Amino acid sequence: MITCHLRYVIDPYKLAEFEEYARLWIPIVNRMGGTHHGYFLPSEGANNIAIALFSFPSLAAYEDYRTRMASDPECQAAFELDKHNRSIVSYERSFMRPVLG
Repeated sequence: MITCHLRYVIDPYKLAEFEEYARLWIPIVNRMGGTHHGYFLPSEGANNIAIALFSFPSLAAYEDYRTRMASDPECQAAFELDKHNRSIVSYERSFMRPVLG
């Protein structure tokens, strides 16, 4: 299993717009073979950092998901939403291997 950790720098004045964007991706990732663990939005502390975590059975499965995203209408609509809202300033993507009990 591989877990993707996305760290977003967001516009703190567009938190509602980012949350709308985030809510679109959870069912998309699940539908496309992953397991979305949720988005984590600012509460206390920094007001411009958000995190997303989702897993795929392997890096190859994740890469397949990324390929299929290019032609998936829901994925494209989600990308277009943020192009319009501009709630994401930047993001970093890391891959981790979970250690489970």
